[in-house]
Amino acid sequence: MDLFETINNDIKKAMLAREQARLQTLRGIKKEFLEAKTAKGGDGTLSDDMAIKILTKMVKQRKESADIYTSQARQDLADAELLEAAIIEEYLPKQLNDEELTAALNEIIAQVGATSAKDMGKVMGVASKQLAGKAEGRAISAKVKELLNN
Repeated sequence: MDLFETINNDIKKAMLAREQARLQTLRGIKKEFLEAKTAKGGDGTLSDDMAIKILTKMVKQRKESADIYTSQARQDLADAELLEAAIIEEYLPKQLNDEELTAALNEIIAQVGATSAKDMGKVMGVASKQLAGKAEGRAISAKVKELLNN
């Protein structure tokens, strides 16, 4: 079952359980998925890779909004955004911890043949594709810099 079908099924479950916050978040996800499916130039399908990119973007947006609300002393709105982010994260692949990220990046560095910071672009190109949804772009970038500068 792909992510789109999973979201549809979970919307039904949330409706039956009367979980309003979850239902609202899942409907937002479905809306984004439908927009991506029907986007100009699309083929009417949504791959799981594309769905993961959309979910990652949505989580990032919610966290940034929560930071803004917190800085403006609106904790009630920040909590709502963080709750949505947590619900969306349930559908993302398990995030890599620091050791797993380092191991994966060392493998990619060896595969690409990178030796210095000049090769960061090559490594990031491969890493961002292979680790999409499993680690944040900023974390990948910082770790690649660290590994290539050693």
